[in-house]
Amino acid sequence: MDKSEIRCIVRARKSRLTDSEKFSAAAKVWKQLEQLDAFSTAQKVLMYHSLPDELCSHEFIDKWHGHKQLFLPRVNGESLDILPYRPTCTHHGAFHIEEPDGDDFADVNQMDIIVVPAMAYDRKGNRVGRGKGYYDRLLSSTDALKVGVAYACQLVDEINVESTDIPVDIVITEISTYMK
Repeated sequence: MDKSEIRCIVRARKSRLTDSEKFSAAAKVWKQLEQLDAFSTAQKVLMYHSLPDELCSHEFIDKWHGHKQLFLPRVNGESLDILPYRPTCTHHGAFHIEEPDGDDFADVNQMDIIVVPAMAYDRKGNRVGRGKGYYDRLLSSTDALKVGVAYACQLVDEINVESTDIPVDIVITEISTYMK
């Protein structure tokens, strides 16, 4: 299966999830992330501000803002800038994603954990994104722990990877956690 076919299949699977199932799955995924030793000791966490079809990150961000230094990405041409999250300093940016304002840039290498969204994952940490390569470019330049979060329906048996694809170290779904 190529990546565009995987995107179609997973998009259809996610569309069948009820709001209740999405809410429950998100709560379970974030609880599993919180239980990781690496999260307990992390000070700087790069999050994502979820789109409607992604595992919702809003409540998790609200919960941990002020307890950990949270950062969000902002699209800048072909790359992602990393900026601190401030609840009142965001705007709808590229692709209608909530992005941070300002110019207080952080280096991706300062992050302890990067929480990565995707369209699909396999159990080895390989991912299919939305097709623009933003996260692959970002992840290629850091040794931070990379944690993929997703609904269980986003798991596929195998993803054919290219040389530019960067896997995550851990994949967490509401059903299980997979480590490389």
